[in-house]
Amino acid sequence: MSQIERIIHGGEELFLKAGIKSITMDDIARHIGMSKKTIYNFFKDKNELVTAVVKKKLKEDEDQMAEIISQSENVIEEMINMMKCSEDVFSRINPIVMHDVQRYHPDAWTEFERFKSEVLVRTLEELLAKGMIQGYIRKDIDVKIIARMRVNQVEFGFNTEVFPVAEFNTWKVQVQFLDHFNYGICTLKGYKLLNQYKNIHEE
Repeated sequence: MSQIERIIHGGEELFLKAGIKSITMDDIARHIGMSKKTIYNFFKDKNELVTAVVKKKLKEDEDQMAEIISQSENVIEEMINMMKCSEDVFSRINPIVMHDVQRYHPDAWTEFERFKSEVLVRTLEELLAKGMIQGYIRKDIDVKIIARMRVNQVEFGFNTEVFPVAEFNTWKVQVQFLDHFNYGICTLKGYKLLNQYKNIHEE
């Protein structure tokens, strides 16, 4: 692992655990056993490091989505596999991270917004359209509207003002949203297959 990779990985580990605002460059330097001066050779400030961490995470998410889609037999299986993959991600994310990025790191937030519009929405539109052809997704829904609704719904689940961390488990919030969404877009044929996959997954 190169020095720059070590810095990004170390920053990611600390940010995911404690949020971004509370972590300093000194904390990261201690965590990875590297001088702060060396870190500043690669990143001019914390904002630049946060942006690099966000870019890395988004690329990993994009690659993981592509792999899930390529290995799934149908749209319903894709949806279930996405849920399993999301469970792992959400279990590691401190909801404060999303809040900190949006409030204090506009460059990183811009990367996230671009990913939402260019990758997430487009991927979901394609998934819904494919599901209609397969007979699992209702043909009366507008894929452009529903895809944007779903992507912003995920982000809304991280809103700590609406879902305080002390009161709500982030993953449980997302599961409720996802179940509501999945059953809302399915035809009867899709509903039955979704239940089959869910039962297998839960067992």
